[in-house]
Amino acid sequence: MSKGKNKLSEELNEDATNSIADETKETINNVKEKATEFVGDAKEVIDAAKEKVSEVLSPENIEKLKEKAGEYSEITKEKAVDFANDAKETLQDLGEKASDLLSETEEHLVDFKEETNKEIKKASEKARNFFNRLFGN
Repeated sequence: MSKGKNKLSEELNEDATNSIADETKETINNVKEKATEFVGDAKEVIDAAKEKVSEVLSPENIEKLKEKAGEYSEITKEKAVDFANDAKETLQDLGEKASDLLSETEEHLVDFKEETNKEIKKASEKARNFFNRLFGN
């Protein structure tokens, strides 16, 4: 019986080994198949990306970008000119207002000088009268 048991054990062992070998081969084949699919999908994605890059960098698109850049450059120039004109107008207005303010200040200073001269004359007259009364002249 021992011989029979050993033989049965060997057969079971061989069957298990064969079964494991078959499963391993099947798993390896599945991995190879999935890897091949993955590589194929990756190639498709890379090809699509290359196509998009080529499309974006096409001479037509580059020309369109140059045109847009030129348009934006013109718009920027126009905005700069508008800004400069607005600044010029503002400075002119400021200059006019400063001139008006200086004119008004000058008028007030002239008036102040005249009033001050009058007050000084009055004060001088009063001082002279005071000293004349004080010293009898």
